[in-house]
Amino acid sequence: MAGPLIGTSVQRVEDPHLLRGDTTYVANLDLPGALVAHYLTSIHAHARIVGVDIGEAREMPGVVDVVTAADLQSNQMLGTPKDYAAGAERPILADDVVRFVGEAIAVVVAETEAQAIDALEAIVVEYDPLPPVIGLRDAAADHTLLFPEIGTNIVIAEEGGSPGEADFSQCEVVVEAEFVNQRLAPCPLETRTAASLWTEDGRLVHYASCQGVHPLQQGLAIYYGLDLTDVQVITADVGGSFGAKARFYPEDFLLPFLAKRAGRPVRWTPFRSADMVGLGHSRAQLQTVKIGGDRDGTLKVLDVEILNDCGAYPAAASALARNAARIQPGPFRMANAHTHFRSVVTNTTPIVAYRGAGRPEGGALIDRAVDCFAAEIGMDPLEIRRMNLLRAEELPYTNPSDLYHDSGDYHEALELLVDELGFEGLRADQAARRRAGSTKVLGIGLSTFIDRTAGVLGTEFGAVELRVDGGFRVLTGSSPYGQGHYTTWAMLVADRTGVPLEQIEVFHGDTDVVPRGGITGGSRSAQKAGSAIAEAAESMVLAAKAQAAQLLEASPGDIVLDVASGRFHVTGAPGAADVGWHDVAQGLARMRQFDGADDAASADFAFSCESDFEPVGPTAPYGAYGAVVEVDTETGQVELLRMVTVDDAGTILNPMIALGQVHGGLGQAIGQALFEEFTYDDQGNPLTSNFLDYVFPSAADMPSFECHLTQNASPQNPLGAKGIGESGTIGGVPAVQNAVVDAVSHLGVRHIDLPLTPERVWSALKTSKPVVR
Repeated sequence: MAGPLIGTSVQRVEDPHLLRGDTTYVANLDLPGALVAHYLTSIHAHARIVGVDIGEAREMPGVVDVVTAADLQSNQMLGTPKDYAAGAERPILADDVVRFVGEAIAVVVAETEAQAIDALEAIVVEYDPLPPVIGLRDAAADHTLLFPEIGTNIVIAEEGGSPGEADFSQCEVVVEAEFVNQRLAPCPLETRTAASLWTEDGRLVHYASCQGVHPLQQGLAIYYGLDLTDVQVITADVGGSFGAKARFYPEDFLLPFLAKRAGRPVRWTPFRSADMVGLGHSRAQLQTVKIGGDRDGTLKVLDVEILNDCGAYPAAASALARNAARIQPGPFRMANAHTHFRSVVTNTTPIVAYRGAGRPEGGALIDRAVDCFAAEIGMDPLEIRRMNLLRAEELPYTNPSDLYHDSGDYHEALELLVDELGFEGLRADQAARRRAGSTKVLGIGLSTFIDRTAGVLGTEFGAVELRVDGGFRVLTGSSPYGQGHYTTWAMLVADRTGVPLEQIEVFHGDTDVVPRGGITGGSRSAQKAGSAIAEAAESMVLAAKAQAAQLLEASPGDIVLDVASGRFHVTGAPGAADVGWHDVAQGLARMRQFDGADDAASADFAFSCESDFEPVGPTAPYGAYGAVVEVDTETGQVELLRMVTVDDAGTILNPMIALGQVHGGLGQAIGQALFEEFTYDDQGNPLTSNFLDYVFPSAADMPSFECHLTQNASPQNPLGAKGIGESGTIGGVPAVQNAVVDAVSHLGVRHIDLPLTPERVWSALKTSKPVVR
């Protein structure tokens, strides 16, 4: 397939082998002699460890090793952000106190999985239980401390937005509300899994299901005292992550130590129940909001307080709260927006990034706040958005939280949504049902949101290598786990070189081949990795023109590449003589051999161009989403009838892939809105630690999505791209939540917390009073 391809819906080249099962995940790797590791984890949320008896376990059949914290030279995990209070660092294995159910205490290495499990049951741990801290307000009250040496459970507190205190004195109406953004488990189909081995020459080889190999390589090198060149990290196909596998966990971090002691490869793949409490959770915020404005619908002042759950050890939680605060007040024209957040530790699974990483929490906050204000003044939520959304001529714009809105037309997206919904017809249907006294009431919910993508500083690596046969290999530091990078990166090269897509190979995920890179996360890939690859391809074309000029006996400035055919010719003489990429590759290969630069490792490649790209700054994609629901007022049951979306992510490289990302995000948004919540009892025991108790939607629970795109290019990168991978989770949750509240608003309901289960909706109806106007 030849170009031009960018902007067209090219089918994903990475799908066929996945659909055929022609792939190998870490758990299926052929590692001769590999042992199996399994971890003993805490059954208490908070307790002192009095003793750990591993004597019987060591003597069990097939057991090669049993390790506790006493066997480790250093027991501290790397990577705790420096903005947290010192003293709350996570140990690799708990040695004094356990702080959540699921925390690793000991590990058994055995010949088989069954033998490892049997040995775990023989380990005896003596606990001295301590009072658990589960609720966010209880944690902030500091009655029981997880880290007494710190003196508080509040490990970070920040203020942002407009300077000074929020002043509501000029507001005719002020509305206060409290929202719960519930705790979620990411639930990738492939659990955490990793394997380690040591080569005969002392190199560490580590296989991981992860979002990027290079940060793992760096962490392993630091902890194990190795040069980077002595650590090889490999990842290939990953069965889901959504942010949760972006960093190390103690269990996989320890595998090289176990492999070194055993003198054999060691592999670890936890069961689902272990991953439900071991893999990080996310969201988990209590949000207090005060919003003020005038009775004509003008919004003026926003004051936000976020109490943010870190779980037992601080990891990404402060970044999530910061992201939620940074996007306030969303796409709305409000000069005064004040944000405050506190992050507290609790005796629960630590909080990590999950699709959106704070922006879904912040998006839900502002969308619900605007709807609450609209309900207070009796205005349709559509009209208050029309009045307060920033207009195209006001962009670019920097909000009070210092978020740069780089480009766009928010009203264009909203009005397209209104048209596609048939908004007035839906309102008429809703009114008719209410007049008839129907128990099946209709609700229409809107969300108008912004995102912040490519917000983490740093470059991303890309390289384009010309093979001697005239094809290309693309190296990328960005590791995909469903994003469609193989297709998109090949499209970028094909459009710049004229080489058919079928002759372009994309490679990632091996630190021995790709010299550097980051992670795939924060909807950054097209902007950073894509731009790096585009720049490398353009450099390749310039180098090729110089070689073609020699072959055609012309000046390089007179050489033209016809991308339709992938051939070079002299300006003004396209038919007289031309050369192709194969000719160029052969010429460059001969030059390299003449210069003595040839070697066996690079014999297949004629020339390479690299780029390390960093955008000018983050981008602010945006969207307008609408949900239509039917609520049974007798049972509280919610049926999602329609989900209509409009997204603007700048220049769209492949609409099919972009919309696929929206679809995936919507599935997770519907899960949060209607089904999912990870819960604990008062003692910190998980109540939803398997797929029987932790409910998420099936295909039968979701309507066909009606998704649309607008395109307002970003000036922040040469592709004009913005991120879209997390938009569905930002706009989808409040759209559904607003729709459910809208459906029962005439019965006096102003707010229902997530998830909107039948019991929760029914309870809200039973305690409300019908509105009399």
